[in-house]
Amino acid sequence: MPKKRIALNKGLPARWQNHHNAIYYRVPPGLEAHWDGKRRFRLGTTLPEAFKVFASRINIPIAIGNINKLFDRYALEVVPTKSPKTQAENHRHIARLRAPFGAMSLPSLKPMHIYKYVDMRKAKTAAHREIEVLSHAFTKAVEWGVIDRHPFKGEVRLAGESPRTRYVEDWEVLECLSLPSSRKGDSVPMIRAYIRLKLLTGLARSDLLRLRMGEHLREDGIHVTRHKTNSRATIYSYAQVPERKAAVDEAIKVRPVLSPFLFCNKRGEGYFNEKTGMCNGFD
Repeated sequence: MPKKRIALNKGLPARWQNHHNAIYYRVPPGLEAHWDGKRRFRLGTTLPEAFKVFASRINIPIAIGNINKLFDRYALEVVPTKSPKTQAENHRHIARLRAPFGAMSLPSLKPMHIYKYVDMRKAKTAAHREIEVLSHAFTKAVEWGVIDRHPFKGEVRLAGESPRTRYVEDWEVLECLSLPSSRKGDSVPMIRAYIRLKLLTGLARSDLLRLRMGEHLREDGIHVTRHKTNSRATIYSYAQVPERKAAVDEAIKVRPVLSPFLFCNKRGEGYFNEKTGMCNGFD
């Protein structure tokens, strides 16, 4: 009988394990030469890093015998092509899905299993995101020639998520913009400048927090390529909307220190973390 996996290693591919804040691969006997002669090979400190290193070390596609193996290949070949934040979310969703679905063969998955899983989960929104990842993994399985057809695409209709019932009204935005600074050095002036610029451009948070002096902020306006859609560069003209220039000038004025970034912390660092896709300091 195989050993029961400890909680720290649940959701990881076979032969992977967490040890001292890093992820290791237990090399199968006889294959040590392919892994620098080591019986346990250090892959990295994060899941995205570990999958990237593992993928660079193997030369043959993973044989897909069950859904766990499908997740392994999906994590190696598809997840790394997404944004850092989406990668982290996908790895979390895959870890959650392995327990109920991992041991199943691909043809054995039926729509009833999807309904049962969502019905079981209290967090419906999270469950929907997890099923989206599962569905995309099966789409890739069809593309890779592992199966002939998707087992539940077009056959599952999940109940819609509850819509937002809270709408931020104009007067609330105006009240926020009128808030006085409570003390010297607080972040209220920066937040005011951020809100004004967001209202005048409609840019996503990540795009606003990436704005750099010179590179994006030029004499004629704000030059931005939206990262989520990777669309071509857009110029938010100052001539068309003079208030944009005033909002940028205000943001520059209230920065705590000189920095390459329009919005920065007291050390002059930008708030957006390109590796993780998170903006924890700003949040």
